[in-house]
Amino acid sequence: MPSDLGVPPPDGSALQPALTRLYEELRRAESAVAGVIEACDREHGASIPGLVEFVEGREAQGRRLTELEYGARTSILVCQSGANRVAPVPSTFTTPAPESPVPREDPRGKLAGVDYRVLVDRDFLSEPTAVLALDERLAEGHRVRVMDHPLTKLVVVDEQVAMVQLSPERSMVLRPPLVMLVGELFEAHWRRSRPYLREEGDLDPNDRRILQLMLSGLTDTATANQLGTSPRTVQRRLRALMDAAAVSSRVQLGWYAIRNNWV
Repeated sequence: MPSDLGVPPPDGSALQPALTRLYEELRRAESAVAGVIEACDREHGASIPGLVEFVEGREAQGRRLTELEYGARTSILVCQSGANRVAPVPSTFTTPAPESPVPREDPRGKLAGVDYRVLVDRDFLSEPTAVLALDERLAEGHRVRVMDHPLTKLVVVDEQVAMVQLSPERSMVLRPPLVMLVGELFEAHWRRSRPYLREEGDLDPNDRRILQLMLSGLTDTATANQLGTSPRTVQRRLRALMDAAAVSSRVQLGWYAIRNNWV
């Protein structure tokens, strides 16, 4: 199976069988959720009391998302992709941007004690100020991981209700037992993802961010924009990391970084 770095893992890798199982598990979970969505949308196209609810329009989706978030008691699971028009980055779970149609409150008090896990993909990392938004999540104690596989935008609250975005204008809210399929999809993604930013070790946090964005496929210019620096500085730091790892290419640096828990 090709890796997310665009090259196959080293020959004889002991991780290959486990990676293959995770990949197959993810595909099964994605197919199950896609089947439920397609069936509900095709057969009903409207809400099913107590089981399926369709939310139309960006403003309505934003309000429903807010209700779900602030109603959480134990856990919130989130998959985020780019082009967040319902709740723009970095206002997805914090203070609203001026153009956001959703009135927001400071979640710090209301979400205290809630286990918050956030998955993002490379499209999200390309969004303006995405790095600042994720750093804010980490400061709040949220667990953040990265998937190179494109994600469907969804949220699962307390394992009791899930919201899946079908398009920028439409989302589906699911209740038990259907919510279990969305939860399983999130867990399959989570097991196949990597930490956004490790705290242990001696590597500089900015170097970790540069590596993470490089692994996610961002250009040097896009990485520099996220970090508020210059492409030349990004290139210089990557060159220094390659020297430290004793490798001659960025692909080799990526493998070294993953194997040695740099990211």
